[in-house]
This record gives sequence, C-alpha cells and structure tokens, in this order.
Amino acid sequence: HGPVSKRYLPFFSSLRGLADTRLPNLPYTRKGQLVPPALRPILRAAAVRRMAKILVCIFLAAAVCTAGNFKLYLKDGSDQLVREYQVQGDRIRYYSIERSQWEEVPLELVDLDRTVRERKRLDDEAQKLAAEDRVERDAERQGRVELQRVPLEDGVYWVNGEQAVPLKQSETIRKGNKRRSVLKALSPVPVVSGKATIELAGTQSQFAVNSATPQFYLRLDKAVRFGIARLTLHKDSRIVENLTIVPIVKQEVGEQNEVEVFRQQLAPSVYKIWPVEPLQPGEYAVVQFTQDQDQVNLRVWDFAYRKP
Repeated sequence: HGPVSKRYLPFFSSLRGLADTRLPNLPYTRKGQLVPPALRPILRAAAVRRMAKILVCIFLAAAVCTAGNFKLYLKDGSDQLVREYQVQGDRIRYYSIERSQWEEVPLELVDLDRTVRERKRLDDEAQKLAAEDRVERDAERQGRVELQRVPLEDGVYWVNGEQAVPLKQSETIRKGNKRRSVLKALSPVPVVSGKATIELAGTQSQFAVNSATPQFYLRLDKAVRFGIARLTLHKDSRIVENLTIVPIVKQEVGEQNEVEVFRQQLAPSVYKIWPVEPLQPGEYAVVQFTQDQDQVNLRVWDFAYRKP
C-alpha cells in the first residue's frame, strides 16, 4: 500500500528471473546418500521451488517490519499510514510513517470505526494466508518423503506403513460373445454391436490388503487415465471391463465398475491414489486405461480386500 509497497518493487522484479535459475546437479542427499540419476531432475525442480519460497519468506520477513503499519482513515475520505495511534480525550495521537514523527488530529475528524474494521480484516487475511502457506509446506514436505519410498521401476505399490509393497501385474484374457458373433453372421448388414470382456483367471486375488481405504503409489511410463475398479465374479474368472464393439467402425467402448478415488501427484508420472469411500470386501484392481487406435488396452494389478 502506498509508499510501503513501492519500496519492495525491486524485490519483485528480481523474482521474475527465478524460473531461469540454473542449479547444479544434486547427486547427494543431506545424509550423504547417492541420489539415483532418474530422481535428480525431480529434486532439482523441488530445489527451484524451494528457492522461490525462501525468497518469498525473505520478503515476508521484511514485510513483518511493516506489518504493524496500517491506515488511519479520516472522515473526508483521506487516510494516513501510521504505526500506532492513541485516543487521548478529544484528540488522536498517531505516529506517521510518512514523516517519521508523532502527530495529532481531532477525534471528530477520524473515522475510527472504519480504521478498526479494516485493520481487523487485514489481520484476518494475513492469518489465513499464513495458515494456507503452512499447510502447503507440510504437504510438500510429506510429498518429498513419500516420493523417496516409491521404487524407480514402473508399476503399482501398496502403501504398507513406510514400505511400498509391489503388486504383480496381472495377465488379462479377452473373451468374445459367441451368440453375438452368430447374430452378426446372420445379419446382411453389420448393425449388431459386438460384445466382449476383459477378464482375469481365477476367482480370488493372491494379494490381499487389510484396510478398507488402501493407498497405492503408481509410477507410470506416461500420463494416462488410471484408477481402481471393482471386479465382477463370473464362473471361474473375474471381469475387469465389459467391451462394446461398435459395428462398421469396429471401435471398442469399455465399461467398468470404477471406484471413486483421490489422486495426488508426487512427481511427473508418479501418483498416489486411495478410495474416497471405504471399500466393501471383494475383488479389486488398480487399472491403467489406454486406447490404442480403436482397441482398448489395460494394464491391471489385482488385489482383494478381506476383513481381518
């Protein structure tokens, strides 16, 4: 505000070049452990963000020196930037920031209600921003800790305390509907849509979790759609997805019983997911969905939730 904000204009100008700051490689952690080359770009990006926050904190520290400064509003619409004021009878004594001295003004000329109201509003905003910044710093710190737990190999990992337990990628089976094939053969025009399923062999997963809200790390080779799906039992197999094959164009449309999940990105192509609502006991899978031209392709990591 006013002359105070102009004082820090050179500081804001210096922040513009922050994104171009070149940092050396970070081959070691604080504990002297060697950082794998694949993690170094991620850590360098985190270091750049950290430097930006440090500079912002420097500015905030400088602003703290003027945090007690506020506007003393007058009834004619003008204001004075002051450090403090005192009501002394029918006069107000205040310390002027502009002139660096104590001054007085008749109380009847001061809009004291507006002064108190605006000062409280600014204090509330400052406290809210400080709380949000604290939450963001805590989340980033936790994210960095979790990122170090995720193995470098692509895959899905169950979060078991501080350990990341790998899930084995499942082999899928594509099955077509024979009755639909007969109908299409009898029809002179291909207007009958085809049906197929993507299934897993067996009725039970060999990997079981003991929590209704399991958390998983995902390290994927590329950013694609992914989530958790509940599997449907069918005879001696589990259906991951039902496919509808559009006639003529032969395009596949997939439909699955997808579970609503929270998603948190820890780094490029590294995510953490967990269900919004507790899971019901049953068979599930973490699924990566990809579309190869007109065909649906899935990568599946199955698991089961069974009550302890």
